[in-house]
Amino acid sequence: MTDSATRRIGIGFLAWAVVFQGAASAMTLDFRQAVDIALRQNPDLLAVQAQIAQAKAGVAQAEGARLPKITATVGATRTNDPLNVFGIKLSQRGATFNDFGAGQFNPAVPGVLNIAPDNLNEPSAVNNFSTRLEAQLPLYTGGKLQGYMRQARSMLLAAQSGDQAARQQIIAQALQAYDGVYTAQAFEGVAAKALDAAQSQVKMVDSLYKQGVVIKSDLLSAQVHLEDVKLQQQQAADMRAQAMDALHVVLGVPLAEPIELGPEVRVDMPPGQPDGWIGQALENNPQILALRHQIQAASGKVEVARSDLYPQVGALARFDTNDPTLGFGAHSYTIGAQLTWTLFDGGVARQGVDQAMAARMELRAKLQSAENQLGMQIQDAYRKAVAAQNQFKTRELAVQQAEEAARIVTKRYADGVGTLVEMQGAQAQLDKARADLVLARNQINMQRAALRLAMGQLDLTGLQQVPAQPPMAAASAASVPAQP
Repeated sequence: MTDSATRRIGIGFLAWAVVFQGAASAMTLDFRQAVDIALRQNPDLLAVQAQIAQAKAGVAQAEGARLPKITATVGATRTNDPLNVFGIKLSQRGATFNDFGAGQFNPAVPGVLNIAPDNLNEPSAVNNFSTRLEAQLPLYTGGKLQGYMRQARSMLLAAQSGDQAARQQIIAQALQAYDGVYTAQAFEGVAAKALDAAQSQVKMVDSLYKQGVVIKSDLLSAQVHLEDVKLQQQQAADMRAQAMDALHVVLGVPLAEPIELGPEVRVDMPPGQPDGWIGQALENNPQILALRHQIQAASGKVEVARSDLYPQVGALARFDTNDPTLGFGAHSYTIGAQLTWTLFDGGVARQGVDQAMAARMELRAKLQSAENQLGMQIQDAYRKAVAAQNQFKTRELAVQQAEEAARIVTKRYADGVGTLVEMQGAQAQLDKARADLVLARNQINMQRAALRLAMGQLDLTGLQQVPAQPPMAAASAASVPAQP
């Protein structure tokens, strides 16, 4: 098992030890702990980290290509091929005149020069045990090695920027899920208040009906409304359960594991003004940075392709031994240099350069489009964040107005002046105003988070825990969160 694998397993056990003491009981998990677990276990981030490991290996590979390549070869041969036999004897420094058929040469014999010597044409088989140590060093590659190095380093930087982007995306997902649980809890609180109001209405209408003040249809209508509110309460409970399941998925935690959340989280507006934010985003947004590094990598690929148009020069040093038995009897060395230049290849190298340049142009177009969209995204997120803040203030006033209206209409109905329809309508407006307030509060966090994400600044430093919030165990009694 590798050190990195052991480290990941250790981190995983540590995360579970911090969060969970056992399957039967759950510890309080605040947002920072939730993000920490998500960053350790999210499969998307693990995939990005694997890409970084690949890029680092690519850099090491490109650096290694600039160093000498040293190979060692050991071989054993037995042959009776005339050419190879004579060559092996020369390599073993054991060739003799008799290997040329000198014993068969007799000047007194007519036509002696036309006699084929047996020792040369039909030699006996020979053995050869050879060893070779060879070093090759590229001296000039037309910029190929430099291009590989530039490409590898740029891909590493792109992968690191991608890792940063993935981390911020995970924080955004964790925030959405974490805040979604609190939003669902707040909806449960709204439903609980609506249930209390509906039950009070049934009691009041029942009392008035028994006094003969109202007709039976009013009582039946109030009871039907109560059942509708109970259904809404169940829907709110299901919404909270679904939000909690979503949080489990983001954290990579089994759905059966109990989780209780700590304080709520408030997202702060980034410092400065919108005009300056765009410039900051262009400098810090990790997705933009990743695209820029990819363009640099594409430029390295252009250099690699262009190098095929230039000569390649390399040096060679080789040491050989050859022996008829196991040993190192005959030594030899070779030192040299070689220049290779492809003079004509049918335009293959030139087309490769054009292809690489076209790929770089495509990335530049994507970068320009992404930069333009980023500016629009920041402006849009800022407007929505401001609108959500203003809407929150409006919703607070709407709740106060609806509460007062419901109080007045309920009193009028109790005095026999108003109608049940008016009272139920006023209560419905109050319920809606409370729900809208909850949604507005959620939108403040989400739009601010979207703004920080676009700027490349969505981290824990811009997130503040809201103290003195009701525990998750008392979700049904939770009140509407205060204004951030």
